[in-house]
Amino acid sequence: MPTLQPITDAFQTLWPRPRDPSSPDRQTVAKIRERAEEYRRLTDRQLRDHTDGLRDTLSKGTDATPQDVVVPAFALVYEAARRTLGIEYYDVQLLAGLALSHKAIAEMQTGEGKTFVAALPATLFSLSGGGAHVMTVNAYLAQRDFELLSPLYSLLGVSVGSLQADAQPDEKEAAYACDITYGPGYEFGFDYLRDQTALLSRRKCALGESYLRGLRGEQLPQQRTLQRKHAFAIVDEIDSILLDEATSPLVLAEGGRRMANNAGVYIKAMRTADRLRVSHDYVVNAADQFVRLTQQGQEKIYEDTEEIPAGGLQRPWSAYIEQALRATVLLNRDADYVVVDDEILLVDKATGRIFADRTLRQGLHQAIEAKEQVPITAEQQPLARISRQRYFRLYQGLCGMTGTATGNEREFWTFYRIPVIRIPLARPSRRRTLPMRSFADEAAKMAAIANDVRRINEAGQPVLVGTRTIETSGRLAQQFDELGISYQLLNGMQDGEEANIIARAGQEGAVTLATNMAGRGTDIKLGPRVDARGGLHVVVSEPQESTRVDRQLIGRCARQSDPGSFQCFISADDQLITEHAPALSSQLKQLADEGGEIDSDFSQEILKLQRKVERLSYLRRRQLFAHDDWLEDVLSRLANDG
Repeated sequence: MPTLQPITDAFQTLWPRPRDPSSPDRQTVAKIRERAEEYRRLTDRQLRDHTDGLRDTLSKGTDATPQDVVVPAFALVYEAARRTLGIEYYDVQLLAGLALSHKAIAEMQTGEGKTFVAALPATLFSLSGGGAHVMTVNAYLAQRDFELLSPLYSLLGVSVGSLQADAQPDEKEAAYACDITYGPGYEFGFDYLRDQTALLSRRKCALGESYLRGLRGEQLPQQRTLQRKHAFAIVDEIDSILLDEATSPLVLAEGGRRMANNAGVYIKAMRTADRLRVSHDYVVNAADQFVRLTQQGQEKIYEDTEEIPAGGLQRPWSAYIEQALRATVLLNRDADYVVVDDEILLVDKATGRIFADRTLRQGLHQAIEAKEQVPITAEQQPLARISRQRYFRLYQGLCGMTGTATGNEREFWTFYRIPVIRIPLARPSRRRTLPMRSFADEAAKMAAIANDVRRINEAGQPVLVGTRTIETSGRLAQQFDELGISYQLLNGMQDGEEANIIARAGQEGAVTLATNMAGRGTDIKLGPRVDARGGLHVVVSEPQESTRVDRQLIGRCARQSDPGSFQCFISADDQLITEHAPALSSQLKQLADEGGEIDSDFSQEILKLQRKVERLSYLRRRQLFAHDDWLEDVLSRLANDG
């Protein structure tokens, strides 16, 4: 495994000391500002002419140095942003843009303007003619950024398109034909799979047909594809897409919500599973989301052959029982999924986001439907699949931004060959860290959070409470109702309404209750007088399995030198502790006082536990990575043999 040291050394020449005004990166920033000042005297038409000139320079493949292209390209974006958006780039934003232009990850803290930073490398990469794909974590953010930056690109004569999941093929093809294309990361991957499926389904010519057509001067029919090629990708919240989502492959399945014609199979499997006993008939490993029938369980489910469906089985009967058990003992309503209008919608455990267009495979989705007694849909048949690791390695150039790359530098380099560059804050942080509070059980913790929120709210300071699950949000909402606290509750759907609610979370007296990543990417502005009241206060109601997710939530406060504070709460009932450190759970319960609170600091123990779980997640991703390498090797050999 290569170490980080070589790549770190390689970048030291470009990024020696970010705050040193004599360093090469700072000198480049100064040159960008000087050139932008020159462009300020030009007309809009002249700015576009300069952009066309740079495009011609790159298309001719001349020996232009980065200084010959990067400086004027960034300066053009700088001036275009000033004219169309009324903003001027900070030095640190230009530094981040330079990091991206070197195909690295720019670690920028939340609120530092990553949306505007993306326009710098996007414009630069687009000039090469291969197209630049700007990817976000969801469709709402992609459309928002597209609409915000379109005037800037239009001024420079750079075409820009937006991917919509429900768009027609012609519309998607037009979006991909643009110089820059915005869209959610997964939609790019699904369109790649659609292209591959179309190419594979192309009618094969009979032996000699292509030769005969050539003699007659006829052309073979060409299968239409959406994407051009994979030149450059700029990924916002790159850790979420490349790490958190890495173990969930992109699977293209037959569309449409159809009712299952074998619904009775799943219903009978659920009834059979209800009669089984844990530890005797089946074993459970909650940490690995694993359920397996024991020998006794295998024998028990086959005892009554009349209970086994005579038809409609697509896999062994025991597989249906194990999926029914998983749906019952491992997956929880309002935590792993929600029920909306008799439909099962999945919840992303890392973000609390609800996905309306995803289903679980191998009959697990149908097992949940049987458990919740809603109409059972047909299993979707996969047409094509690709891991996110394989897909993103298709790009010639890959870079991205996030506020939480630290700690994963080795993985980013090992899997994707992209280094991490830390970008300093534009202004010093004014964030206050309050001591972690620990409790014997969830009830005591919830009561303490509610009382704290009431106290802070009465002083006029806005509060944002982040929860791990939608279910927890609902329980806290009940506590708030009982105490007469007025609040906004978010449901996990990423849309304009949610973003507007999050944007108002910094107003005086506002209380916002949401899953951790609700409104991610939305800027929270402090209202009048809030600065004097301490700024936005963030409550971390439960530690996540990844420290990065906690840091994303904490980063919602004290943005751009605003004041702010945060406090973390834990209990012995928290999932992280019960699943991965039951001994710690017992210790917490023993140390609690009569009120259920513990007068000890367990922050280091929680941090060590999170790092342990992160290590396990990394090992799973590495295993998937190794499988991808093996698969690519096999496919390459088959192609060469053919």
